[in-house]
Amino acid sequence: MFREILFYESAEGQKPIQRFLDKLDGKQAKKIAWTLQIVEEMEMVSSKYFKKMVNTDDLWEIRVAAGSNIFRFFCFFDGTNLVVISHVFQKKSQKTPKQAIGLAEERKKDYFRRKL
Repeated sequence: MFREILFYESAEGQKPIQRFLDKLDGKQAKKIAWTLQIVEEMEMVSSKYFKKMVNTDDLWEIRVAAGSNIFRFFCFFDGTNLVVISHVFQKKSQKTPKQAIGLAEERKKDYFRRKL
């Protein structure tokens, strides 16, 4: 395994990524699990699935297309191998919402603040 994926958890124990995933149907969940497994197990991951985001606080994006549904997982690295997913949403337009990026960056700050 090249990377380990962790879902963000708030100080109050809220698990927004897990809550989002729990609402998906089986086919969507299966495709997401498959994509996350690629990110974990492959040394070199195609930018079709995993790429660094520009103009952000070192965020990365895991991209999943399940039929006509497109999902974006914003994440960051803690060290070299731990990938923390801080936000996920279903993409409905070409442009990524600024508030989605802001939320992912805020959760990243919270994660590292509490880790110290």
